[in-house]
Amino acid sequence: MTLPTEQQAREEMVRLGASFFQRGYATGSAGNLSLLLADGTLLATPTGSCLGELQADRLSKVSLSGEWLSGDKPSKEISFHRALYLNNPECKAVVHLHCTYLTALSCLQGLDVKNAIKPFTPYVVMRVGKVPVVPYYRPGDLRLAEDLAKLAPTHRAFLLANHGPVVTGKDLRAAADNTEEMEDAAKLIFTLGERPIRYLTNDEIAELRS
Repeated sequence: MTLPTEQQAREEMVRLGASFFQRGYATGSAGNLSLLLADGTLLATPTGSCLGELQADRLSKVSLSGEWLSGDKPSKEISFHRALYLNNPECKAVVHLHCTYLTALSCLQGLDVKNAIKPFTPYVVMRVGKVPVVPYYRPGDLRLAEDLAKLAPTHRAFLLANHGPVVTGKDLRAAADNTEEMEDAAKLIFTLGERPIRYLTNDEIAELRS
């Protein structure tokens, strides 16, 4: 797959950030985005930036080793973005939001830590598979990166306890779409409430993964 030019990548990040903000997936300065450029460096949203007000020429450029190369200072959470790229060659972009329903789900006790979204529609299964829960750490804590590094080779999406989702994709658009699909699934969980849910059977899940 051909990676976009740096200018195309900058424009897409600004566009998708604005879309997330305008539709209520991101508020204030919460959340961050990153993508892998053709030269092997990362383009990321700066620290404290509002996704609805990103400026293409001020986006952070960071090496995979963590060196800040240009643009505004990157988010302190770039460390866990780097862990995902370094441990999964299929990861080309990362979306981390504090969207309402997935963040609410991340605050619940008793979640299945191996898969926080038990399959009841096909779409999360098809787009991301299992969604493991990462224990709570203070934002920016390097243990987040350490835990995600261990999970990255076998998973495409993660739920940070009491924090929110981290979702990867083959490009930024795919990572954004995967995030929105997960947010819709979380919304359905809260909408259904205590009503009995018909979960997909193992055979139905296997068919979706085949």
